[in-house]
Amino acid sequence: MTNAIVACQSSSHKLQPANGREEQSMLGSFLMRKDMELLYSVYDTGGDMHFTEGSSSAITPVLRISQLDAFELDRALEQLVWSQFIQCFQHFKPGQLTHFEPELKAFLQLLLWRFTIYSQSATVGQSLLSIRYKNDLSQAQKYQLMSRQQKLWYALCTIGEKWLQERSRDLFTNRPTESAFHKAKYSIGIICGLTKAASLLNFLIFLQKGRFPTLAERFLGIRAVFSRPQGIRQVGFKYMNRELLWHGFAEFLIFLFPLINTRKLKSRLYSWFSPHNGFKISDATLAKQCRECALCGKWPTLPHTIGCDHAFCYYCIKSYSISDMYFACPKCALELQKVEPLKLQIEMTDFNKS
Repeated sequence: MTNAIVACQSSSHKLQPANGREEQSMLGSFLMRKDMELLYSVYDTGGDMHFTEGSSSAITPVLRISQLDAFELDRALEQLVWSQFIQCFQHFKPGQLTHFEPELKAFLQLLLWRFTIYSQSATVGQSLLSIRYKNDLSQAQKYQLMSRQQKLWYALCTIGEKWLQERSRDLFTNRPTESAFHKAKYSIGIICGLTKAASLLNFLIFLQKGRFPTLAERFLGIRAVFSRPQGIRQVGFKYMNRELLWHGFAEFLIFLFPLINTRKLKSRLYSWFSPHNGFKISDATLAKQCRECALCGKWPTLPHTIGCDHAFCYYCIKSYSISDMYFACPKCALELQKVEPLKLQIEMTDFNKS
């Protein structure tokens, strides 16, 4: 019994959409509570969980969260198919499919309906969750598939409704106010408003009863049931624990890396392998080192020194010294003592030799 409750909790959080999770938390908690009550009632009454075709056993209703997850999977599949279809015409002239977009979407949805609902009495999302539709109008106790009329009416109520809503926007634009088109638009608007209100009322009843999440299912008398026996699932947490440990380690590295002064570490390692014997400044050494900035590697602009044999651009050393109070020379690892201009009398012949 405990494993079944854990399975219900894991499935309720598995397929929530990425957008608006915080807004759906209260609805998810309500559905989890109702589904747990359903599981308790099933196990207390000894309900049979075998739902194969032709079975005369008692049919246990599908969890509410599973029915809603199936709808989310179906929407994701329709968006994926449409995006792949659009990519086939990405090299054509832009706007060619705009006028026929509602018809093309309806055609693709009809193809999905032909190979899912019409042939298997289940959508793709329901098949992934081991769910399919049952003819609830049949008086027989055995499992009955959807009738042919129910399948055709299902296509009309789902695909036809979406096509009519999208196409009506173009049909009734730029029409005279007193024309028949305007009256038809007004009538369709009233019908759509009443349909949405009825859908909202039906959804509230679904949250309470757990049956018929859409108005089309209630109107056609089709109900979602399990397509194969549902045993008690053993939920493993190895993958979840591994993901939690990895994310925790990654967040720790993201916090740690900005605290490491890589420039100072690099200069320290450089000084270990190339030890500097004193910091006595000589004209010949400075003439050699003054040809490039120790930070940017270019000819130093307004050359300055920090007390070692290396020269720096004024803007380079000033910006680095302000950002890092423990700045050290990247060449010899000498810590910053004082930034002062480099004063030398160097003949131009020394530079021309390079």
